[in-house]
Amino acid sequence: MAELTQLEIKLGEVMGLAQAAQESTARVIKMVDDEEIAAVLRRMRQEAAETEKRCKTVAAERKGKKSAIQAKAKETKSEAIEMMTTYLGNGADGLDGFEFLTMAEAGELGHVEIVAEMNRKARDPQVKELVQWVTPIQKRHVKDTRAGSLKLAAQEDPMETE
Repeated sequence: MAELTQLEIKLGEVMGLAQAAQESTARVIKMVDDEEIAAVLRRMRQEAAETEKRCKTVAAERKGKKSAIQAKAKETKSEAIEMMTTYLGNGADGLDGFEFLTMAEAGELGHVEIVAEMNRKARDPQVKELVQWVTPIQKRHVKDTRAGSLKLAAQEDPMETE
């Protein structure tokens, strides 16, 4: 398998996190009753799918490295799904789901910002275009998951026992 640069490794991680985001949002949608929150999750899922697609397009232009980048994505997705499965174990509710998504979306934003920083030196125009497209979306995802978490927390009875 081809050796990847640090930038290509991070690109694979962004792709894998976008793949995992599609699964995690689908799972959390099933955990919430609020249609407004579910609509936000559906939009996030679609945007994660588009992010994955755009990452694949960039990876395909890396001569001889597409498979290695996709392998890195698969590894990252697997790790993220394992974390989700652990965090959202038995008895998890919508608030638990949003707490997880808040962490996951912050991690995704961090990875995108790392790719952007690395690309300042690499100056890859495709990576630059990807980052410019996805950064505002990831910032909104962080904001939206935080807002969803707080909305669901406000609906909880803080004195209720489990």
